[in-house]
Amino acid sequence: MSGYFDVTRRLGLNPFELVRQVGLDAAALTNPEDRIPISAACQLLELTAEKAKCPTLGLRIAETRQQFGTGVVNVLLAHKRTLREVLFAAAQYRHLLNEALAVYVETAGKTVTIREEIVAEPGTPTTQAIELAIGVLTRHSSALLGKHWNPWGVHFTHQAPEDLTFHRRFFGCPLTFGSDFNGVVCATADLDYPNPSADPELVRYAESLVNPLNAAKTDSIALEVRKAIYLLLPLEQATVEPVARHLGLSVRTMQRQLKSANTSFSDLVEDVREDLAERYMSNPGYPIGRVSALLGYSQQGSFTTWFASRFHMTPREWRVRHTK
Repeated sequence: MSGYFDVTRRLGLNPFELVRQVGLDAAALTNPEDRIPISAACQLLELTAEKAKCPTLGLRIAETRQQFGTGVVNVLLAHKRTLREVLFAAAQYRHLLNEALAVYVETAGKTVTIREEIVAEPGTPTTQAIELAIGVLTRHSSALLGKHWNPWGVHFTHQAPEDLTFHRRFFGCPLTFGSDFNGVVCATADLDYPNPSADPELVRYAESLVNPLNAAKTDSIALEVRKAIYLLLPLEQATVEPVARHLGLSVRTMQRQLKSANTSFSDLVEDVREDLAERYMSNPGYPIGRVSALLGYSQQGSFTTWFASRFHMTPREWRVRHTK
């Protein structure tokens, strides 16, 4: 949330009043070491964007991030050898950065897709948070690689705002709204281009400081599996083996840990699918057949049966009722 107060003031609003309205402590937002609940952070961004009539709020906050932030983890990231190593390190030290942000790097030949997802309580609006996250990703990538960072496109699952002037200037590449995913598409070479500021010795020193902290702080296995499902479900890979592989666990270990957490893989898939169903169905640009495919159903009839069992009405009835 670094930059929130400055941007909000420039928009003519009192950030402290808005922070109070969502039940947050302003001191926690000003201290980068403090953590705040992701759902409250998302609500704060949406409330501020609405009050300021500023649909580019998330990007305006991201614009304040000229370089990697302060702190030992950010020093470590800034001096990794390549952007690919930065992304993998960010995943490794996610406990110390942002547990709510899920990232998946998909390489296909000369193309790389960096998918990002904000995992909050079901029903939490995440438009501004997603734009902030992807905005920060592109700012950091540009700071790391300079002219060698040339994204091919930026994708958002939400609909485009009426005026795209700010978005086009910020990203400087083709934009796709109403997409199947949130993230950035770029050349494989971009991810593997040498970071001119890389310093292996400094990285090793930083790792010696953060590794004990990282080992002492663990995410809930249920949250980790949920994040993986959010990323992999639209790719038709949200089955137990790919998810376990994504988390670096054996299937048996993952299932045992989920059992200890009083949940199961199938329960989490259903919860994520229900949340994504509401999100996709709320977007009138998504035909029902497309929603069916994004949720892992090859047959629309099977999706309709599942949807009716969860929402007690057909997808078509739900859309009519919720888009009036």
